[in-house]
Amino acid sequence: MADNAHPRFTLIGSGLSGALLAAYLGRRGYEVDLYERREDPNAGNFVGGRSINLALSTRGIAALERVGIAGDVLASAIPMRGRMIHGPHGDLHYQPYDKDPALHINSIGRAALNSATIAAAQKHANVRVHFNHRCTEVDLDRPAAKLINTTTNQPIEATGDIVIGVDGAFSAVRRSMQRLDRFDYWQDHLRHGYKELTIPPTASGGFALEKNALHIWPRHSFMMIALPNPDASFTCTLFYPFEGPASFAALKTDDDVRRLFEREFADALPLMPTLLDDFNGNPTGSMVTVRCGPWHYGGKVALLGDAAHAVVPFYGQGANASFEDCIILDECIEAHAPHWERVFEEYDRIRKPDCDALATLAVENFYEMRDKTASRAFRWRKKFERSLHTLLPGSFTPLYTMVSFTRTPYAQAVRKARRQDMVVAVVAALWMIVVPAAVLAIQGTMKAPQALTLMATIVYTVVMVMYARVVVRRRLREK
Repeated sequence: MADNAHPRFTLIGSGLSGALLAAYLGRRGYEVDLYERREDPNAGNFVGGRSINLALSTRGIAALERVGIAGDVLASAIPMRGRMIHGPHGDLHYQPYDKDPALHINSIGRAALNSATIAAAQKHANVRVHFNHRCTEVDLDRPAAKLINTTTNQPIEATGDIVIGVDGAFSAVRRSMQRLDRFDYWQDHLRHGYKELTIPPTASGGFALEKNALHIWPRHSFMMIALPNPDASFTCTLFYPFEGPASFAALKTDDDVRRLFEREFADALPLMPTLLDDFNGNPTGSMVTVRCGPWHYGGKVALLGDAAHAVVPFYGQGANASFEDCIILDECIEAHAPHWERVFEEYDRIRKPDCDALATLAVENFYEMRDKTASRAFRWRKKFERSLHTLLPGSFTPLYTMVSFTRTPYAQAVRKARRQDMVVAVVAALWMIVVPAAVLAIQGTMKAPQALTLMATIVYTVVMVMYARVVVRRRLREK
């Protein structure tokens, strides 16, 4: 098997990345059987209520372009050029994503995107998609997947040369790999859940809010967001603690829900006529970060997408990262097939550090969206970053721009952003020390060495106080 030039692939999971991976493999001529536990979404079986709208950006678009479906997908997407921040008193603040208005993320429904990727896979005669098949476990050494046909309740076994788990955050393939010696696994659930809600079109069929923006209602310990849809509605998502005085558990009646929205989202409430039906009818979802490794076993089994690296949705990169996995694996196949163990080793080596970095970024961005976006200091910092990017386009690039509008590897983007932040902090500190010291010296208030010492002491004290506040806040979040 190790040097098989024409292996048969068994893919478990036809979600976003599973279907796209099937299209990539089908394009290369490999025989592919794709098994999915759900019914065919193209047969009208998609169920809403648990799906946060997706923000498709450069990485995901690049992956779709390679199978020729990016144009069709983007035709049904809504460009979002920035964040619209809704203050507690109805005040609005717009924050563009980039200095270039042509750079934007794209709001698209999960069902529409999944249908497009499945159709791309099914274009290939050598790709077969089997719906209503739930994987229970995988024999890693053969390899073979054990499944249940959920229509007939009959067990089947899918044998092939390579099994790839693209079956999401609670992957059955990964669960089988967790029995391996020295397989690492870590997961962390946010204390917040989410509830999907809706803002319908206006009576005239238009958008009730600014169309080309991601809307955020930041409220420090919780928030709501809204993403536009092609039918002029908005998919809203309330992120709220599971437990505590202000939590989903505390919302016991319709009046409790209505009072929450009257108090915290007063400008949105009149736009949500189905609020109570949506709140009561849609489940409360959970959000998990998954890190594991290695992502492969013996050139026979591998993991991709959320099965390998589930992240929370707050950087808008979950689907984009999973799609980019397909590019990286495809490039490793091009470089190293038919040596399949080498293929998967290189894929793991290249990709895992980036996805670990993204996992951290996604959680950090939750706190940024929830706690910081409404503050004047945050808005000033973003303006300052855009100004530096304009003045120094080759030297300074904001982290968000690198993550969302380039294919700079995530870990590399984080390292570069930290270096940039350090340089900016040093320059700012020197400016705060030298300029006031010079003024004091010129005025004759004190001698230059004394003035420099005084200003350095003040700046150092301020920095230490700010650092202590950051540490305290981080520890409070971790409790």
